[in-house]
Amino acid sequence: MLLKLYTLALLPSLIVQGYAVKKNTPRLPEPEGIRKGQTATGKKSLSVLIVGDSAAAGVGVQTQENALLGCVLTQLQNDYTVQYQLEARTGDTTVQVLQRVRQLDSFHADVVISSVGVNDVIKLTSPKKWVQQQKEFYEEIEAKFTPDQVLITGVPPMNLFPALPNPLAWLFGQYSAQMNMQLKKLVETKKNYALIQFNLEEFKAQQLEMAEDGFHPGKDIYWVWAKELVKKINSRFQ
Repeated sequence: MLLKLYTLALLPSLIVQGYAVKKNTPRLPEPEGIRKGQTATGKKSLSVLIVGDSAAAGVGVQTQENALLGCVLTQLQNDYTVQYQLEARTGDTTVQVLQRVRQLDSFHADVVISSVGVNDVIKLTSPKKWVQQQKEFYEEIEAKFTPDQVLITGVPPMNLFPALPNPLAWLFGQYSAQMNMQLKKLVETKKNYALIQFNLEEFKAQQLEMAEDGFHPGKDIYWVWAKELVKKINSRFQ
């Protein structure tokens, strides 16, 4: 209820600041590179599907090699032969990612990695409604890809995004925090699910840069993100 009241109270400022951010923030393209294929170096076989929004797609770097997909594959290549597929698009909300997943053919993926939520915050989707959409999304993931492991990336703390001014940043931070609380409860009910969350203040302390738009991960952040995912993968499959 408080979040709804905050949103209504700040609405005039949100409209003005939202327009300014959209106008002044550079729109970075999705990186070039192969999104589906197979590596050929490791001894064990592993299939990986990545789904989600612009961060999953790798916006913030120029090639998929330096994006989330490439960083994951690089860190897996010594131990696994990986069959991989990336299905992600800039601007997608949870509902749009779900629609995209429904259009895919069914197949078994050992690991499904997801990143979705930032665009739901931007659209001011209530955390309660959002977690219901998440439940539907992961039910579809389970039915379509029968994964042995699902690795969910939490909504980043948007109040720390350099591109966002206050009070817009503060309100987005409230949304992302409450969404993550709901998401954590959902993950705790699921076997072989894990939630990956990051603190941008820690990245800053480690001098890990975000992309030039102040809104997406930079190369080093993608590497650290992938490292956490690979750690979870190895704990399950090694």
